[in-house]
Amino acid sequence: MVRKFETRVHLDADDRAAILALPHVLRTYEAPSYVLREGEPSKKHCSFIVSGLAFRQKLAATGARQIVSIHLAGDFLDLQHLFLNWADHSVQALNRLQTAEVERSALQDLVLKRPAIGRAMWVDALVDASIFREWVLNVGRRDARTRVAHLLCEVSLRMEIAGLTDGQGYDLPMTQEQIGDAVGLTSVHVNRTLKALASEGLIRREKRHVQFDDMARLRAVADFSALYLHLDRTSPLPA
Repeated sequence: MVRKFETRVHLDADDRAAILALPHVLRTYEAPSYVLREGEPSKKHCSFIVSGLAFRQKLAATGARQIVSIHLAGDFLDLQHLFLNWADHSVQALNRLQTAEVERSALQDLVLKRPAIGRAMWVDALVDASIFREWVLNVGRRDARTRVAHLLCEVSLRMEIAGLTDGQGYDLPMTQEQIGDAVGLTSVHVNRTLKALASEGLIRREKRHVQFDDMARLRAVADFSALYLHLDRTSPLPA
């Protein structure tokens, strides 16, 4: 958490010590366990991902699911519930997920008393909101090929920043149904789209591992610009 916040703002020694002193416990979730369920009261803790991946989702009255974001190591899963009383969506583990569950009241106190940490969390929440807006655009205004390519590009770049890629690709533990729920397509349509991207030489797949031989070309197909990820806020600010 200290490393993550230091990519957002400058932290002094007291800020770092205050974060490290937060009461917390480590917890492991096996996929597809729920970390958070829509309609439940906010928990007494906030979960920070140590390893693994998770996704946020909303359900329609028909039971249809929309995955609204993917989260990986270094992300808070329920920071928006720090000051809200009810969960308005669900969060599930995408693979084996380890979290640091930080006491909510202690985190509230830290944010209010230490401005640099409050600013880091505020920036984090703003970047999350920017990603949500891009996902709305992706589902609402892009065609199937572009939607799937965009998802692959985003996850690739975010994993690269987090140091979770092998330089050529990454393991994406999502089923075709889950990819479809993230981009508003059926699993059959996702399957056809992935095969088309592979036949064009844009991606290579080995089970859940995805590789890219020409990322620049894939980004062009995906209509992908990293602006919405605000990568200028992934380097420490000057003191």
